[in-house]
Amino acid sequence: MSKDASPPPNPALRPLPVLRAMIDAIDREILQLLARRNGLIADVAEHKREHHVPIRDFEREREIIDDRRQRGQSLGVNPDLTESMWRLIMWASRDRQAALKAEVPPEIEPRTIAIIGGKGGMGQCLAQMFGDLGHAVMIADVDTQLKPAEAAATANVVVISVPIQVTEDVIRELGPHVRADALLMDVTSTKSGPVAAMLAATNASVVGTHPLFGPSVHSLQGQRVVLTPGRGDEWLGWLKTMLHARGLEIVETTPEAHDRTMAVVQVLVHFSTEVMGKTLAALNVPIDETLRFMSPIYLMELLLTARHFAQSPELYGAIQMSNPASRDVTTAYVNAAHKLEQITTAQDQAAFDDVFRDVRAFFGNFTTRALEQSDFLIDRLVERS
Repeated sequence: MSKDASPPPNPALRPLPVLRAMIDAIDREILQLLARRNGLIADVAEHKREHHVPIRDFEREREIIDDRRQRGQSLGVNPDLTESMWRLIMWASRDRQAALKAEVPPEIEPRTIAIIGGKGGMGQCLAQMFGDLGHAVMIADVDTQLKPAEAAATANVVVISVPIQVTEDVIRELGPHVRADALLMDVTSTKSGPVAAMLAATNASVVGTHPLFGPSVHSLQGQRVVLTPGRGDEWLGWLKTMLHARGLEIVETTPEAHDRTMAVVQVLVHFSTEVMGKTLAALNVPIDETLRFMSPIYLMELLLTARHFAQSPELYGAIQMSNPASRDVTTAYVNAAHKLEQITTAQDQAAFDDVFRDVRAFFGNFTTRALEQSDFLIDRLVERS
């Protein structure tokens, strides 16, 4: 046999089509087991509802993860792979329990909910959420037969889900129609103006809300929503129960504190993303060409930037322009960029080191969490790309 000749095939090795068929059969068995597990979840949900047990049990989840990692490792399965799989399985379990109203007390009375602007993305999301919880939902929009004022006068809960620019005008128009024993709430990304407008326009209970997610999310499980109470403890308690029941995490604060923090969480992030997009467009380097040389971090930044510009300029413009602290945040960003531009242009490594150390000190122990979680995101991103 020459040195370049291929080795003879191993007669004991099964053909690739046979191996793939065997894998397919095992995958079908796994799906059947997941279906059986999913069937038990319905019984778990019923038990939790009857006994007022919260859907999420962090101690139980930790026990499951530790056990599955150890068992998987003993069988030769990568423990990180096992943990990722079981976290997804538990996430789906929680979502199913929430859909089955596991955390809705049996004695909760169904209410009539009016979504003003209910044909919009967030309006549809909220309509689905309240409907899943057993409430009767009315949709009123600019082109519906049901008029907003009629819906507001009838409902137990009135939700204002309209563009930011017109939110306060709609509140002032509909507030007088809301029953005094009802709840009026909004879902805009600024809270000081809308909450003040609601308190002035109606004698009903008032809660400002801000869902920290978009209407396209695959699940409400673990998503956050901010509540800024205005008036009425009873309705506030009811709303918390409903949001918890659908798996949402609640952050309670004042309208003013909300707006200050969201100037960082939203305005700073959006502004930075927009600068990134504007810079890429100005450089005019084809996206496909950059992707040939992409690092995972670049891909992550590029995906977030493209996602941002794929959406509504009216929405993002309104978010940034309506926040009272926007000017302070954008000025700080420009100043920081100018400072770093000066250091880089001067090739001043010592000054760069100083900035790096100062910012690292600001983040403190959060850097450890950032490394761990960003590694996970990078792994998933590389896997999918």
